[in-house]
Amino acid sequence: MSKAKQKGTAAETALVRFLQGQGFPNAERRALGGGGFGEDLGDITGIPALCMEVKNHKAYHIPAWIKETETERINAKADFGILVVKPVGVGITPDKVGQWWGIMPMQQMMDLLRDAGYGDPR
Repeated sequence: MSKAKQKGTAAETALVRFLQGQGFPNAERRALGGGGFGEDLGDITGIPALCMEVKNHKAYHIPAWIKETETERINAKADFGILVVKPVGVGITPDKVGQWWGIMPMQQMMDLLRDAGYGDPR
């Protein structure tokens, strides 16, 4: 396994453990599928309506990663897509994963908040 793939696997595994500890017991790493990211369904599954893409890189490519996450959200037929970024210098232990960044389009965040009962219904 390449060093980059090892870093990605470590970040995905850490996020799954964090999510499980936060009350999402069905969170799991998605098995790798064939094809390019045009067919990908995201890295984390097991939370209904949600697609998560995880990134663990030294350089940040947020616009491209958001586009990738949205493609995967559509492929997975999920309502919400969240890009999860491990910041440089922040570890992968359970106490550190809560400091990672969760990034999503603002409209999806508003829809998620409304679905959770916040704001005025539309």
